[in-house]
Amino acid sequence: MSTILLDDGDSRILTDGFFSRPGLARMRFGRLRPHRARIDAGLRRAGIDHLDAVFVVHSHYDHALDSPAVAAATGARLIGSSSTRNIARGQGFPDDRFQPAVTGVPFTIGRFTLTALPARHSPGDLAPGRIDRPLRPPVRATDYRTGDCYTLHVRHGTHRLLIHASAHSLPGALDRHAADTVYLGIGALGKQDEAFREEYWHRLVTATGARRVVPIHWDDFFRSLDRPLRPFRAFLDDFPTTMDFLTHKAAHAGVSLALPVLGRRTDPWPPRPIAPPPARTG
Repeated sequence: MSTILLDDGDSRILTDGFFSRPGLARMRFGRLRPHRARIDAGLRRAGIDHLDAVFVVHSHYDHALDSPAVAAATGARLIGSSSTRNIARGQGFPDDRFQPAVTGVPFTIGRFTLTALPARHSPGDLAPGRIDRPLRPPVRATDYRTGDCYTLHVRHGTHRLLIHASAHSLPGALDRHAADTVYLGIGALGKQDEAFREEYWHRLVTATGARRVVPIHWDDFFRSLDRPLRPFRAFLDDFPTTMDFLTHKAAHAGVSLALPVLGRRTDPWPPRPIAPPPARTG
């Protein structure tokens, strides 16, 4: 999943907020609507009763289906593309609480400075295109078209991180946007070839100077969140190949690598390297 809570004690920002997680059969053959009981349970489990913002990285159902309901329930503003706005309008979310994401233009929420950067969906996008009118549920999963795709750059004091949910990259999109930590989308990365994975690591990790990588969007989102997370099924992804690749790259580069634990709050920032004491002569 790509639902990540940023909380510094004063401000709270959530990406996506996907809790409904309909099963595979419903996704393929049925119609989808936000599952209010699962949304409420997910917010309670995470201890979320208030948010300042919900930022939607793109408009597929596994990112944007629940976002208006989550924002409405927590008093948040909703931030995303015009496609996300039409999802929100279809669910009756007030337009005056929607903020369009403008790529490359920083904005602040408390002590956080956020910048939406252009991104590319991972190969094999099953619902490309835009949503050009209000989308009123229930609708098919493929009606949740991608819209604009973003990487979210976050700065807090001297710390920086990236939340990048889709396992693809755009040349130059992250130039001049360094990060200490990258929340790295790896869904379907195991189905790509080695050259693709190498380029992906270089653009997202090496070029940003990251010292910590947290893989996200790797779990089977057809399972409800009251069950343990598990990787995508083999016909959708090759999780062992991805983790072997990441483990090797991280070890070689001296980068910390760890899967997130559902509901566990952690400090996202890697420890600062300690400078060696000055040499003494004489």
